[in-house]
Order: sequence, then C-alpha cells, then structure tokens
Amino acid sequence: MTAVGLMAQQAPASPESTPPDILDVLANALRARGTGGVSPAAGLLAWYDWALHLCLSPGKQHKLLEKGLHKQQRLARYAVRAANSRACPTCIEPLEQDRRFADAVWQQWPFNVIHQGFLLQQQWWHNATTGVRGVSRHHERLVTFAGRQWLDMWSPANFIWTNPEVLRAITDSGGANLWHGAMNFLEDARRLVLDEGPAGVEGFEVGKDVAVTPGKVVFRNHLIELIQYTPTTTDVYAEPVLIVPSWIMKYYILDLSPHNSMVKYLVDQGHTVFILSWKNPTAADRDLGLEDYRWLGVMDALDAVTAIVPERKVQAVGYCLGGTLLAIAAAAMARDGDERLQSLTLLASETDFRESGEIALFIDDSQLAWLEAGMWDKGYLDGKQMAGAFQMLNSRDLIWSRRVREYLLGERQGFNDLMAWNADVTRMPYRMHSEYLRRLYLDNDLAEGRYRVGGKPVAIADIEVPMFIVGTVRDHVAPWPSVYKMHLLSDAELTFVLTSGGHNAGVVSEPRHPRRSYQIATRSTGARYVDPQTWRDETPLNDGSWWPAWQQWLARRSAGRVTPPAMFGMHGVYAPLGDAPGTYVAMK
Repeated sequence: MTAVGLMAQQAPASPESTPPDILDVLANALRARGTGGVSPAAGLLAWYDWALHLCLSPGKQHKLLEKGLHKQQRLARYAVRAANSRACPTCIEPLEQDRRFADAVWQQWPFNVIHQGFLLQQQWWHNATTGVRGVSRHHERLVTFAGRQWLDMWSPANFIWTNPEVLRAITDSGGANLWHGAMNFLEDARRLVLDEGPAGVEGFEVGKDVAVTPGKVVFRNHLIELIQYTPTTTDVYAEPVLIVPSWIMKYYILDLSPHNSMVKYLVDQGHTVFILSWKNPTAADRDLGLEDYRWLGVMDALDAVTAIVPERKVQAVGYCLGGTLLAIAAAAMARDGDERLQSLTLLASETDFRESGEIALFIDDSQLAWLEAGMWDKGYLDGKQMAGAFQMLNSRDLIWSRRVREYLLGERQGFNDLMAWNADVTRMPYRMHSEYLRRLYLDNDLAEGRYRVGGKPVAIADIEVPMFIVGTVRDHVAPWPSVYKMHLLSDAELTFVLTSGGHNAGVVSEPRHPRRSYQIATRSTGARYVDPQTWRDETPLNDGSWWPAWQQWLARRSAGRVTPPAMFGMHGVYAPLGDAPGTYVAMK
C-alpha cells in the first residue's frame, strides 16, 4: 500500500470530527457556487452582532452623532475656504498607503471638496464600526472590513465625473482614453470567458522567460518534483540548501527572471540549492492531507537531498505556508531525534495564527462549513477563488485603482514577471485545505501544542537549530507581528529581519532593487523577550536588500567550501528525470 493510501486510511474521510448530513452538503455546495464560497451566514451574524449592540449603546450613538455633525461643519468650513484660496490646507489627510488622491489635480475645486468629504465619511464609518462594546473582535473586524470594501467601491476616484484625472485625460486625448479603456475591458472580458490569463502574460513563459536557472529534476513522487540546480562556482558551501515553497503558489516565485531569482542568487554565491515543485492537484487528490504534504513533500525531499549530498546537514528554507509545514516537520524531527537540519529559515511564514491579519476574516466555523461544502463536490479549492480572496484584502489597489487606470484612463499597467507568476494559480485538495484552515488558522493547534504528527503532539520549542525569520512591513497574508511571534515559541538563536514590501515583493527583494530597506537583529539563545514594536523602534534601518545579510548568515553556519557534489549523487543515486523547471510546474 502507498504512503498516500495508508495515511488516508488512518484519518477520517471528513475534515470535521462529526460527518455532516449529505443533504446539507449538497444544498450548501450549490449555494456556495453562487456566492464564490463566501458564507452569507458569517456576514449576517457579524452585521447582527454589531447592529444589535450599537442599538443598545446610546452613548456610542450620541458620540457618532456628534462626530457626524462635527465632520459636516469641518467640510462646510473647508468648502468655503477652498472656494476662495487654492492654497487652503486640507481638513483631513488620507492614510499613508492611500494614493488615490495624490495627484495635484485633486486639490482643485470642486474635486478637493469631493474627496475631502469622502475621506471624512470613511473616517466616520470606521468610528461607527469599531469600539462598540459587546461586539466580538472577529465580528468587529469583519464589519469594519465590509464597510471599507463598500466605501472603496463608491470612491469618487472610481467615476468619470468625479475623477479630475480622468476628465483631464478626456480633454487631452479628445476622449481616446475612454475608447482605449473600452477596448481593454472587452479584451479582459474575452480572456475571462475563454479562461485565458491576463493581457501580457504571454511574454513570460515558464522555462523560457521565468524559471530558467539551469538544473535537473532528480526526484519525483505523487506530490512533488525535486530540482537540483547546476553549480556555477568552482567550490560550494558544504551544506546544501533545501527550499520548501508554499503549495498555494508555483515554486518559481523564487526563480523568476535571472536578475531577481533567489535561486540563482544563492547558486552564484556558492550554495548547492534544491527546491520543491508541488504538483497542481486534481479531484483525484481530494483526500491528500497535511500529513501527506509533510511526508511526501518535506521528508521525501530531505531524504533525497541527504542521499545526493551524504554526511552533510541541510540548511532548510520555507516560504509562506511552506515555511509553516517546514516548521512542523522540523519540530517532529527534533522530537524524534532526527538531526539532519543545520539551520531553519522561514520567509513570511506564520507558526502562531491567532493574529493572522485580515485573511482570518474569511476563517470562522460558518465560513469553513460553507467553504468545505463548496469544495466537496469538486474535490479541491479552485486557485482563482483563493486569488480573489487575496485581492479583496487590498481591493483599493488590486481592483479599483487598476480598473480606473485601465478602463477609465485607458492605460495598461506594465506587466512583469511577478504579475505573470501571480496569474499562474494552483488548486488545493479538499482535505488538506480544510485541515490547515481548521487546525492551524481556526484552532491554532501548532502554537498551542495540539498539532499531532505520528499520533503525538509536536512543539516548536523543541527546535534548537539557529533560525532566520523574515517578516515584511506590508504583508496582508502573514503580518510581521504575527511572524515575529516565533520569539515566544522558541528559545533557540533567532535572527529576525523586517523588510520593506509585501508578502511577495518583500521576499523577492534582490540586491540593487530600488527603494528597499530592512532591519535585522539577532536574539541569542535564552535571551529575554522584546515586543515587536520596541524591536522595530530600537533596531537600525539598513538600505538595500536583505539577501546578502541572509547569505552571510548561511555561510557562517557552514563547515566551509568543498568541491561541488555530483548531480544526482555519487554513482548516480538518483537518475535525471528531466531539465528544470520540470513537468509539475506546467500543470494547469
């Protein structure tokens, strides 16, 4: 019997402890198709919790009424001053990350009054949806998020007659921008109907334009291909580097174009690099669980790497959810006395999910029951549904501002390798996706000592190898304070880096990338805890990429330079199965 079949037999077929009624599942599966997998019950419960407690809070109502009247007075006074003076100071400033009204034309009357009124309205609704006593924290965040989404949809920047940038473009081009925008819209609609990628993706072919670092597929099983990259230096560091990317994404986020490929950077610095390429699962893989991903992914890859490079420990690297899985594997290895790891690097990876950012808005019991029903009939979660959820986290920039630029201004955004990778979505098996959402996000089993591997719990505290942890400042998926919590879970030597950028761009931050900066500090074994804000306030800021600092950290934990190991191992332990990037990455 295969390992997959064995593990499927060892666990119940349903992700929940109590199997749901089949009629309920079928009914909710049909409904979930119409809602994109979003539970209407979850939203209604949040709204009811907020609305009922607000109705029962006369003091809060009075404060909101006062704030509303005060904001109206501020706007009226500003409108009068703005009509008489172009140099009139604004009555409210947008948030730092809000660039919708940055153009100077928004300071001209009446658009200055229009956008100031919108910002005051936005601020009032934030006051209305927060600070209502009795509302659960989850429901408060959900209502605040929904209110922000609604307001962003009705921003004056989204409409022709209230957006001075669009009106200026109409005047300058004689209306040609609207024609170009209409053509952009029709092109996008055609691609959507035909299930094609976004405009511009054709210029980034996997294996030709991206994922081009030379290497060989040296191992393949039902779930992964393992790629070993060809050395480019006469000698290499003794310990190989094994990279475990997330299965939510194609692996080549870390091997984009030659100028920003992390894989190529490490190889050129003299590291022997291996990386996992996950299979894009189908309905036939519906019963693959988290334990399958650990065993067939991390552990099989580790077995192959240590066979190809024998008698050497491994510098393990995990990205996003791949880092979480690697941490689970490392904890199980430490518990069982497996000492094959030399160090552990986690890039934008959470191990404590109690404060996991706005992605947690889509994760509660109601939402997961709805999502599981939606996955049940297909056997997987479609990657486009996951991509849509991530877009919602930053809809102002990823949805509305893009539509204004492309459909009203008629300007196509320059397409790049990172955008092409982002459009190359993957699926998630039914069982695995449900398990990681319930056990990691919802129940936080890993951080709280309840996550079991081989029937016994694992603890991050058992990991004693040095760690290098990276968080990114603008991460909507794994907020850096949540990533920082590794300081509370482990007493091992820990180097923490906080880098500019978001979940993807902060990690793909090659040397010579403009406007990049980072902070770095090492906590020695057993040192006292420093809270994240104090750490950020006291740690010096460095200009440039964090990659060189990481590479030097890896080098310091190496036994030295040696002759590059033979591809596929001594005496051909593993036979070549094809050139990189392999076949799994091409699965649609």
